[in-house]
Amino acid sequence: MDFRPLEVADAYVFTPRVFPDDRGLFVAPFQEEALVRATGHPLRVGQTNHSVSRRGVIRGVHFADTPPGQSKYLYCPAGSLLDVVVDLRVGSPTFGRWDSVLIDAREFNAVYVAEGLGHAFVALEDNTVMTYLCSEPYNPSGEHGVDPLDPELGLPWPNELTPVVSEKDRTAPSLAQARDQGLLPLYEDCAGYYEKLRSARH
Repeated sequence: MDFRPLEVADAYVFTPRVFPDDRGLFVAPFQEEALVRATGHPLRVGQTNHSVSRRGVIRGVHFADTPPGQSKYLYCPAGSLLDVVVDLRVGSPTFGRWDSVLIDAREFNAVYVAEGLGHAFVALEDNTVMTYLCSEPYNPSGEHGVDPLDPELGLPWPNELTPVVSEKDRTAPSLAQARDQGLLPLYEDCAGYYEKLRSARH
């Protein structure tokens, strides 16, 4: 049981073993040892978040100023969703690229999103729950967003769903606008911060 890297550098998906029996099931969606093998450092948990969404709700694309940024470890304890990671780090080899993962309450797979990356998801059924472990507490002045419907990004929202997007997310700048406004993280700053986290472990 290890993390598999996504197409976006510094993002991973983890699929734990599920133990069903006649009582129900048991699963450990977060396992620190496996995460450390993938990233080289543990996850500091500064805050946990919990969201419940109806079918078609899109949340994101969200990111935070880095450093310190906010890494996220996400899994879906009820329902199902399409999780999307976007590389918003200016200067990154994968800048502007995205990858998506179906996560649900059957496999209990989880996604790790490093600091500086953008994150979004769409609920595929009603009462879909997302649990987030966040490395830093919510910092309103350092939180930003990119329009999840930006055609330049071309995120893979299912055509059969009617998107439900908050006013804040709907009016967020496009990727190009966010870059022109200097809102996006710099890859060199993010890479330096990742190295600092790895060095602090030793």
